[in-house]
Amino acid sequence: MITSVSLNPSIDRTLTVDGFTPGSLNRVAVKNDVAAGKGINVALTVSGLGLDAECIGFMYQDGGPMFEKRLMMNSTPYDFIWCNGSVRTNIKVFDRTTGVITELNESGMTVDEASLSRMIDLVVGHAENSDYLVLSGSVPPGCPQDYYRTLIGAVDGLGCRCILDADGERLKYGLEARPFMIKPNRYELEMMTGTRLDNIADLKAAALSYIDMGVEVVAVSLGSGGALITNGNETLFAPRMNIEVKGTVGAGDAMVAGLAAGFMAEHDLEETFRMGVACASTRCVTEGYKTIDRTVYKAFLEMVNIERV
Repeated sequence: MITSVSLNPSIDRTLTVDGFTPGSLNRVAVKNDVAAGKGINVALTVSGLGLDAECIGFMYQDGGPMFEKRLMMNSTPYDFIWCNGSVRTNIKVFDRTTGVITELNESGMTVDEASLSRMIDLVVGHAENSDYLVLSGSVPPGCPQDYYRTLIGAVDGLGCRCILDADGERLKYGLEARPFMIKPNRYELEMMTGTRLDNIADLKAAALSYIDMGVEVVAVSLGSGGALITNGNETLFAPRMNIEVKGTVGAGDAMVAGLAAGFMAEHDLEETFRMGVACASTRCVTEGYKTIDRTVYKAFLEMVNIERV
């Protein structure tokens, strides 16, 4: 079982316009609302692969039913701590003329100490029956920046491996609890190391520095530059696949889902990496937030090119 934790779910509202002009009137051609957030995306992708996944986290009375419906339609169990208030809305303005996306993300509702304490109990309870616990995304106001460290520490000794996909202070503190895997992107890795990483050798050295800190696997998503993974014994690089990209939203989450699925199946690093890259690539050719097509995913598995670096 892969349990994905969603502390700060969001309704992703995509507004499609033609020729977006800041400071002026822009008419919306298409509007699309989707129940999302990194934790939700990971759980749905794992379910889309036909594997056991569940989603736990905070949820809000206003907007919550949209998430329940999407998860149930995709046969993904969930267990939420329900809070008063509304699910935050993240607005993505997509300019069809230029292909540029402008994002406006809300912070979310403030959570109190009692809810944070209940969340620890909820995570521990599910971790006892899980192989992997995925902690990803932002946290809501009122949630300490070291909360991922707290959650990883709380499940220590339960036999559940933790995968952390966060940035900034959340990643910095989370590293102190030595998660099994982290998945920064290039920018996040540069922020962590305080230096530009212009080539594969630099990226490899930066990733290996976190292996030295006790992390077992470091995966780095590089967008159009491909992806890299290392466990200290071997480092692999996958160039970007030659595909028609329809969108990149959720690609990193899909990679995390594929990697978690590979590790749960006890595949070696190369095959696990192949699954992660194929998942991310499938997400990129899938319109909107439709569930990934397993037939496309299986075809992409055969197309992933992996190099040892």
